[in-house]
Amino acid sequence: MTDTVVLPGPQARTEKDIDPTLDLIAEIERLKKEKNAVILAHYYQDGEIQDLADFVGDSLDLSRRAAATNADVILFCGVRFMGEVAKILSPKKLVLIPDAEAGCSLEDGCKPEDFARMRKLYPDHTAITYINCSAEVKALSDIIVTSSNAETIIRSLKDSQPILFAPDRHLGAYLKRRTGRENMVLWPGTCIIHEQFSERELIKLKTLHPQAKIAAHPECPETILAHADHIGSTRGILDFVLKSDAPEFIIATEKHIIHQMEKAAPRKKFIAAPGADGSCDCARCPFMALNTLEKIYLALVNEAPFIEIPESLRVAALKPLDRMLELSASIPLAASVPNAAQ
Repeated sequence: MTDTVVLPGPQARTEKDIDPTLDLIAEIERLKKEKNAVILAHYYQDGEIQDLADFVGDSLDLSRRAAATNADVILFCGVRFMGEVAKILSPKKLVLIPDAEAGCSLEDGCKPEDFARMRKLYPDHTAITYINCSAEVKALSDIIVTSSNAETIIRSLKDSQPILFAPDRHLGAYLKRRTGRENMVLWPGTCIIHEQFSERELIKLKTLHPQAKIAAHPECPETILAHADHIGSTRGILDFVLKSDAPEFIIATEKHIIHQMEKAAPRKKFIAAPGADGSCDCARCPFMALNTLEKIYLALVNEAPFIEIPESLRVAALKPLDRMLELSASIPLAASVPNAAQ
């Protein structure tokens, strides 16, 4: 597997070098202007990072922002595969990530060599791969999808075309039900966050909040989705709660999306869906949580960690991403601007 992250050099500044009295936000803003940088942040980042970013969104919106930006530097606050996507789409730009260890359980569970073997088992299948995967797996795929556009893209294919869907089996199973396709082979991977939600505890919580609507991400198991009033991507969930007249919502996805909900609809109540013990912090992605203001500041100072992808791999991974963007052209781009209703 290719290592696409280049770490800071031995002379780079570290967190122990940061003056504790430094106004990090002001310094980050100064460095952004100095380096002509743009900060992209996923909805699953801490609220302070979302508020600092130039654009906040889900994987589809941020992929489009990365492709369209005129900045010289892209600082991607999310996880590693998101930075890889930005570099694949914008090879001449410096793409920084705050923490080189910010990975993804779905990516980790779908190694390129294993995926290549699976492709050989199903040579007639179109490989539709969720964006939560490595650049190598993208290069082995026919079309990349996000949770925002997966159903639209699958429906664009002939009903007779068999599909190999990876790496999230819960999202794949949901799409099978939605599209009525029986000829879909699913990779067995799952997201460690969405896998932990408890149906029993969700029912208990709903009993305590009978007026609450349940909004769930399709990476959740079917037992959770069966109770949802709305199933959709992070952006789709956000749109649903803002348009709904309900006073309360139970949110079955990574809990930091609630930050945008509370900003845009402060009179509504938002509750993170529970895990097995009813009180665990299971809705918090440990990979997304690795990014901090200090690491964002240091990434801009050191201009590292940065993403570097061999050109042959980048070109191969670009093809299915371009196909995704082409097939998603009819899906409107979200505003993705912090401090405003999304």
